[in-house]
Amino acid sequence: MNTRKLPRKFYTRTDVLLVARRLLGRRLVVPDRDGARVSGIIVETEAYRGPEDRASHAFGDRRTKRTETMYRIGGTAYVYFVYGMYDQFNVVTNVEGIPHAVLVRALEPAEGIEVMRRRRRGRSDHDLTNGPGKLCIALGIDRALDDADLLGDRVFIEEGRRRVPPGAIASGPRIGIGYAAEWADRPWRFWIRDSPCVSHRGRAWRG
Repeated sequence: MNTRKLPRKFYTRTDVLLVARRLLGRRLVVPDRDGARVSGIIVETEAYRGPEDRASHAFGDRRTKRTETMYRIGGTAYVYFVYGMYDQFNVVTNVEGIPHAVLVRALEPAEGIEVMRRRRRGRSDHDLTNGPGKLCIALGIDRALDDADLLGDRVFIEEGRRRVPPGAIASGPRIGIGYAAEWADRPWRFWIRDSPCVSHRGRAWRG
């Protein structure tokens, strides 16, 4: 397992769809309060390409207190609160001023699994991180990490496994964005085809 952090140039690519695919198989790490590693392998992502993407928080070039993070340089964490219940973790991509981002939807637990079990008490191991809200609870991600530099030490992504081959990656519509009209059908969600840790809602779209 390669523990080298992804470099800035990985995130500043202009093609957010490529970054969403290339994030599969990488390792998301959030050290706990004692500095111990808590991590998971990324198995499901969704790409958002503002400002033209109707599903993006930055659609129409909206700049609010919440969305301002999306305009940072690629390699910045974008964490927001949804449904009055959950935080969700995104990776900002492209150069500063262009609001592209990738939502991390599911992980395969890797390190610090006992910590995850305490945070997600009563859940099976396959249910610890198989959803965007679940993985934030399990890894201790909250809005305090919004705008964090992914090249820093608070939250970061490592090279992880060898690159996932194209044939092992599936794609389909993004989830929960029916309001986005024709943009809802774009196949901008990507997942590792045979992973048991893809989100429950994601599995429903496997076809």
